[in-house]
Amino acid sequence: MKLKNILITFCLILIITLEIINLDKITEFFKNLINSNHTVIINPKNEYYKDYDFLFIQNVDNYVPYSYNDLLNIFYSIINNGWQKFTFYCPAEYSDCVNDIGLISNDKVLLSQINNFASPFNSFNEINTLYDKTGEITVSLNCAYTKEEQDIINKKLDEIMSNNINDSMSLEEKLKALHDYIINNTEYDIDKNNTGESMYHSSTAYGALIEGYATCNGYADVYALILDRLGVKNYRITSDTHIWNAVYFNDEWLHIDLTWDDPVSDSGIDYLDHNYFLVDNATLEKEDGDLIDHQFPKYIYLEFKDK
Repeated sequence: MKLKNILITFCLILIITLEIINLDKITEFFKNLINSNHTVIINPKNEYYKDYDFLFIQNVDNYVPYSYNDLLNIFYSIINNGWQKFTFYCPAEYSDCVNDIGLISNDKVLLSQINNFASPFNSFNEINTLYDKTGEITVSLNCAYTKEEQDIINKKLDEIMSNNINDSMSLEEKLKALHDYIINNTEYDIDKNNTGESMYHSSTAYGALIEGYATCNGYADVYALILDRLGVKNYRITSDTHIWNAVYFNDEWLHIDLTWDDPVSDSGIDYLDHNYFLVDNATLEKEDGDLIDHQFPKYIYLEFKDK
């Protein structure tokens, strides 16, 4: 009996030892088994989906990644589609998938830049990614605007566009009229800029349109929504200190910066400029002089890379 017990104990130790030695292979086996039987649930895109691509980032319909760039495109598509939660899976062939997910999900600056390509109404305030060694990835978004805020903003935009533009105007005239309306009816939120505190929602389109106060985020968001309504390709550009709009106009990408066209004066006089209305890179740099607010990452905003 003792010999039998010794043999059983030895066999158990041997099995446990082999399992420890081959733990990675066992994990990989079950990972492949799980991922070969998963189902990805695809929900409809919402009304704020952009149906065009950019040089840095593109929409996808296939949510099986095989490279780092595939993962970037999936993250963008989740945001652009207006999905608040989405689960997809790493295939066995993409051995670095989980590691790359970790790199992307921890790079808040990169995710913020990707966020700029989507409509403000599909953008996030917060994005979280859960993943494990099996290769199951779940992305969850906390949207920047509530449904109630969207409805209020849309109603106000209906009114503004009805009263300020018409079909007889050229696209440039429409862009300028709406640029001017926002500036004439919005004040820069100095308190928010100086202290980080404000009684207004000035970093959003709600603050700009409904409360009449905005920081650069609010100006950029409301103009992005206007550009979307006009059917103009656009995105928001972020530097280390500033955000403004990129616009595809007359077959080229140009800049529009409402914040800098609405300068703050010591005298309290309201100004309206057009120094940053539909300008190219050269003009942007000339206007800036030694200032750095418009120094943006051209490896992200590739439409401006060689200009």
